Amino acid sequence: MSDLGQQIKQDILNAIENDSIVLPTLPEIALDVREITENEDSSLFDLIEVINKDTALSARLLKVSNSPLFRGANEITNLNMAVNRLGMQYTSNLATGLVMEQMFQATSEMIDTRMRATWQRSTEVAGICNVLARQHSHLAAGQATLAGLIYAIGALPVLKYVEDHDVQINSVMLDNLVDELQPIVGEKILEKWDFPAELRPVPKECVNFMRTGDKPDYADLVMVAMLQNYIGSEHHYLEMDWSHISAFKRMGVDPHIDPNEDEDLTAQMEAAMSLLNG
Repeated sequence: MSDLGQQIKQDILNAIENDSIVLPTLPEIALDVREITENEDSSLFDLIEVINKDTALSARLLKVSNSPLFRGANEITNLNMAVNRLGMQYTSNLATGLVMEQMFQATSEMIDTRMRATWQRSTEVAGICNVLARQHSHLAAGQATLAGLIYAIGALPVLKYVEDHDVQINSVMLDNLVDELQPIVGEKILEKWDFPAELRPVPKECVNFMRTGDKPDYADLVMVAMLQNYIGSEHHYLEMDWSHISAFKRMGVDPHIDPNEDEDLTAQMEAAMSLLNG
């Protein structure tokens, strides 16, 4: 990394250490949804009442409930029916993920383009997570989708720092900076947001390719989904020997098979991804 890159990295690490880095705030509706979901006295009606205040979110959930992944005998025509079909926990996770999209925007064209690209890749990874999680009973599809959406959340403060300080940096250097810092910053953000314990390690652990364990967790899930998503690109992760990454074995996925060559699996993944792209 160049001297400029090292300086930016050190500045951000110092800001993290001093708790002076500006971390993004979870949108208010996501906080309200989570509060209701975690309250044992809450009902589906309470959840519907909150979501109903956000027209765009209501429309997205209606679309999701009628998607092939949740195909039912009858068409869902209102939010009440949609939330009943999806269930409280799935609705909560999906709603949290969907409203996060508004955070991936910036003023400068270069950073805005990078943020939107980060969100796009996150939705793709989340779609793969949704499909892979359905093969493991202890991994909830809704939680898996949210795990995919937040794995790169740490990129936001890094990109915001570059924008706010008007740092003149080339694309390759910025990629390297984000790759190195987003796992550390991401963990900080999820701590601040008081996310569930099983999701907090995801940003850091999904790039810990030597991690071990007895059964797959959400970090394993995101790792495999993220690597599969890079197939066909020029990312340096493709230079690794994936047969040494034990997360593939725990997930029951062959690291040598391109999921894009499985038409049925590809269709499922595309259906899952389409849920997140309104």
